[in-house]
Amino acid sequence: MPEQHPRPLEAGITTDLRERLSYAGYLRLDLLLAAQQPRSTDAGSDELLFIVQHQVAELWMKLAIAELRAAIDCLRADRPQPALKMLARVKLVQRQLVEQWAVLETLTPSEYARIRPHLGPSSGFQSLQYRMLEFLFGNKDEAMLAVFTHDPEAHAALAALHAAPSLYDELLRFLARGGHAVPAALLGRDPRQPHRPCEALVPVLARIYADPEAHWAAYHLCESLIDLEVNHQLWRFRHLKTVERVIGQQRGTGGSSGVGFLKRALDIGFFPELFAVRTALAPPVAPG
Repeated sequence: MPEQHPRPLEAGITTDLRERLSYAGYLRLDLLLAAQQPRSTDAGSDELLFIVQHQVAELWMKLAIAELRAAIDCLRADRPQPALKMLARVKLVQRQLVEQWAVLETLTPSEYARIRPHLGPSSGFQSLQYRMLEFLFGNKDEAMLAVFTHDPEAHAALAALHAAPSLYDELLRFLARGGHAVPAALLGRDPRQPHRPCEALVPVLARIYADPEAHWAAYHLCESLIDLEVNHQLWRFRHLKTVERVIGQQRGTGGSSGVGFLKRALDIGFFPELFAVRTALAPPVAPG
């Protein structure tokens, strides 16, 4: 084998970081890496895995929320192209969130059993940022505000999103300003309520889908929302299967039914007309 020699540092690399901004300083690694505080004494690295998994998810959700809010602002300003760029980034963030469940799935039932007593009543159900994502997508559930009454700042942040138009609301308003006959009831509806399927919207979307080239920005935005919902459902499903794999049919730490609770969430969609338009565009099937 050839003799190995240490590679010298390039001449221009900064090594004296006294009184200068460093990598660790810029990223505040002193705070970030000190935020993992396992409570168990017999779980080894398993509780560290559990904490890191959820903290990383919260960081990705923070970015997704910022991008969705910026995309909503762009739609309000009739700027679809930057909105599409932001939604594309959210879709890639969602991919990270889906794939990281595979790491948590390495936790065996017996390993989790050593961690669980230290979790108390804490649960992912209580994630403020997850609920903010759901509200941004339009799944408005006023009852969820009660979960955050112990934290006035969190409660106020979620209440503000609850009262604000969702991403879908703003897309429909954008389409209306572009000349599409979105039903007036959808444009003036109370944004605090979850979106209800509207059959009258389907032919409006069908016009866009029947000729994408003539309505490219509108079509691309609609398809981006489809991608967001599919990715979110994949995230929900991977969460469900991870929980089922690790704890089976046990109740969740926060008091939910666990797997049953997560299964019911899979029935909640965000943009029903964007799926219904596919049926409307299908050619009629000849009898017999």
